Amino acid sequence: MVTDVGRTQRAEQVDATRQRLLDTAERLFAELGLAAVSNRQISAAAGQGNNAAVGYHFGGKADLVRAIIERRTAAVEAIREPMVERVRGSRDLRDWVNCLIRPVTAHLDSLGGPTWFARFGAQVTADPAFRSVSAEVALATPSLRTVLDGVDACLADLPEDVRRTRWEMVRLLMTHGCAEREQALADGGRTTHADWDAAATGMVDALVGLLRAPVTPRR
Repeated sequence: MVTDVGRTQRAEQVDATRQRLLDTAERLFAELGLAAVSNRQISAAAGQGNNAAVGYHFGGKADLVRAIIERRTAAVEAIREPMVERVRGSRDLRDWVNCLIRPVTAHLDSLGGPTWFARFGAQVTADPAFRSVSAEVALATPSLRTVLDGVDACLADLPEDVRRTRWEMVRLLMTHGCAEREQALADGGRTTHADWDAAATGMVDALVGLLRAPVTPRR
């Protein structure tokens, strides 16, 4: 029995260390960029006497970045799944854009302040070496794929190249809109919206308008 208790305590200590490393890495990556932060810096900032702690628990930097993304993606998906079930089969574009945006902003809101997840996401998106990792993890989640299919079904009348271009705009607005609000909150500055819910409403309105904007006739 003592052995079992010891193993449980050891497992809890390992999990606590992993979470502390993930939190610290997310913050440093958000503030400084992925290329500027080493595993040694993360270990030291997380209070680990062993400078190789990140390597021991996660491996290389790409593995660490993936672990951060997977942790946040799981939390966002837990919010998104019931939303998707409520609108499944809808042909209303706003329903699907809500399912795209609100799980992210709701998760950010649930973290309290300050947060670094949105700025971390912007750094990942801006780094060619890691952008594909974020896309791979996100697209592996069933409810997000359902949302993307739902949006595409509502835009079936648009030319494919127009849809691709607008999806890229959606990604940029969603990523950097959240990151800029998060930065403003961290700096104690004024924000356009009173809270994350209001920010989500404004973003949904803008994205629905963007996706449904007129297309210039082609010669």
